Amino acid sequence: MHASTAVQPIAAARDESPWWRGAVIYQVYVRSFADGNGDGIGDLAGARSRLPYLRELGVDAVWLTPFYPSPMADGGYDVTDYRDVDPVFGDLADFDALLADAHELGLRVIIDVVPNHTSDAHAWFAEALAGGPGNRARERYIFRPGKGDEPPNDWESIFGGPAWTQVPDGEWYLHLFAPEQPDLNWQDAEVRAEFTGILRFWLDRGVDGFRIDVAHGMVKDPALADVGRTGQVSLLTKERLPYFDQDGVHEIYREWRTILDAYPGHRIAVAEAWVPDAERLARYVRPDELHQAFNFHFLDCAFDAAAMRRVVEESLAIEAPTWVLSNHDVQRHVTRYGGGYVGQRRARAAALLMLALPGSAYVYQGEELGLPEVLDLPDEVLQDPMWERSGRTERGRDGCRVPVPWSGEQAPFGFSAGEPWLPMPASWGGITVEAQSGEPGSMLALYRTALRVRRDHPALGDGALRWLDGPSGVLIFDRGPGFVCAVNAGPDEVELAVDGELLCASGPVYLLSDRRSRTWVVPAETAAWWTVG
Repeated sequence: MHASTAVQPIAAARDESPWWRGAVIYQVYVRSFADGNGDGIGDLAGARSRLPYLRELGVDAVWLTPFYPSPMADGGYDVTDYRDVDPVFGDLADFDALLADAHELGLRVIIDVVPNHTSDAHAWFAEALAGGPGNRARERYIFRPGKGDEPPNDWESIFGGPAWTQVPDGEWYLHLFAPEQPDLNWQDAEVRAEFTGILRFWLDRGVDGFRIDVAHGMVKDPALADVGRTGQVSLLTKERLPYFDQDGVHEIYREWRTILDAYPGHRIAVAEAWVPDAERLARYVRPDELHQAFNFHFLDCAFDAAAMRRVVEESLAIEAPTWVLSNHDVQRHVTRYGGGYVGQRRARAAALLMLALPGSAYVYQGEELGLPEVLDLPDEVLQDPMWERSGRTERGRDGCRVPVPWSGEQAPFGFSAGEPWLPMPASWGGITVEAQSGEPGSMLALYRTALRVRRDHPALGDGALRWLDGPSGVLIFDRGPGFVCAVNAGPDEVELAVDGELLCASGPVYLLSDRRSRTWVVPAETAAWWTVG
C-alpha cells in the first residue's frame, strides 16, 4: 500500500474549451532532462527544478515518460510496480512535489501508462512462470504451446527477432517488444481491473492525464493468425497486423473514458497508436473514447508542400487533431530533414507550421534548442534493446535520448554534476539553453516567441483553418480572426501579398517597399506568421 497525497488539478471554467484541445504539451524524457542528485541520470527532482524554464518557454503541460520501478530493459517501459517511483528517479514524495509545483506554475502534468506489457520481473510474471502450464496466473499473459520446436506463429518483435520466447516447461509467451516485456492478456478480467485501479491511483494524486503506450496493441487476434511475411515492423503505419489495431481495444478505452470523466478538471488520455491511416486513427478519439491520438503521419511527412498539405487535410478530419515532429522513439527532425544548416532551417519552418495548425502540439525536449540526432555514439554505450536484438545492425533510439544541454561550455553542460548516462557531444556548448537565451535569432528564441504569440492570439490553438491560394511549393492558410501563416517549402524565394503585420518568421522575411500592396519576400524553406485585419 502507498500513501496517497491528493493534489488538486488546475481548475477550468465550465464555459471554456477543454484545455487540451489547443494545448502545447512538452515531453520530458525523465532520464535525460535534468539530474537532481548528480548520479548522471535525470530524475524527478531535476525535472522539478526546471519547471520554471518550461513555464517561461510557454508550454501548457508536461508529459513525463515512465518513472516507475523497473529493471530498465527498455528505458523504464518494462514496469514492475505501476504505483510507485523507481529509486533512480526519486520517490512518491518527489513526484507529489513536482506535481504541486507544476500546478502552482499553471502547468498540467500527464504521465505514461504502459498497459500492453509488464516487466518479466513483475510479481505476476514470476507467479506465471512458477505455476506451470494451465495455472491461473498464466491467464494474465499470453502463453501458448508451440508448433513442435517452433513458436506458435510468425509474429515478430518490434525490436527484432521472434515475438515469442520459450520457457523451460515448453510453453511460449508473447512479447511484441523485448523478451523482458511479456504482453498482458487483455481478455482477462483481472488485468482490466488492475489497470482501472492504476488509473484511479494516479488520478487521485492529481495527475491531469495519461499518455497510453502502445495503445494500439492491447488486443490480439484470438486465432493468432500468421502475418505471412518478415520485416513486419515496416508495416506499422501501412497495414493492419493481427496483433495491432484490433477493434477490441476500443471497448477498453470506453471503460477508461468513464473513469476520466468522473474526475474534475478535464483529465485526458492520449493514444500512442501506430495505425495505417487517418480513418483508423479517428476511431481512438470518438466522443466516448480517448481525447487525443498522436499524429505520426505528420511526423513521418517529408518537407514538401504537397505532402504536408495532404497530411494536414487528412488529420483535420479527426476530432481534436494533434501535431508532433519528434519524440523519444524517432530520429530528431533536424536530422530527418537533412541535418546541418538545411535541417535547422527546415526544422524552424516546420515548428511554425505545427504551432499554427488547429489543435494540440507536442514538443519533445530539446527540439526548442534545435538538437540534432547524435549519430556517433560509441557502440559500448548503446542501451536500446533494439541494438542487441537486431544483431547490432539497428543502432536504436539512444541518439534522440542524449541529455539536454543547459549551460556551460563543456559536457555535461549543466545536466548533471556527474558523468551523464549517455555522452553529450562537445559541440553542444553553443546550443545550450544558456547560450541561446541571449540570441534573438536562436531556435530557442523562435520557440519562445511563437509560443507567446500562440498563447496571446485569439485565432490560434483550437479552431478551424482555411487554405489560401499561393505559389507552387507554398502552404498558406488563415485562422480567423486575423491570422495568416505561410510556409515556403520550395527551393526559391517567393513573393506573397499579405496585408498584415509580421508577427514572427523562421528566417529573414522582408517587405517590398516599391509595391502599392503589402508584398513580402519569403525565402526558401521559411515560414512566417502575420496578424491581419
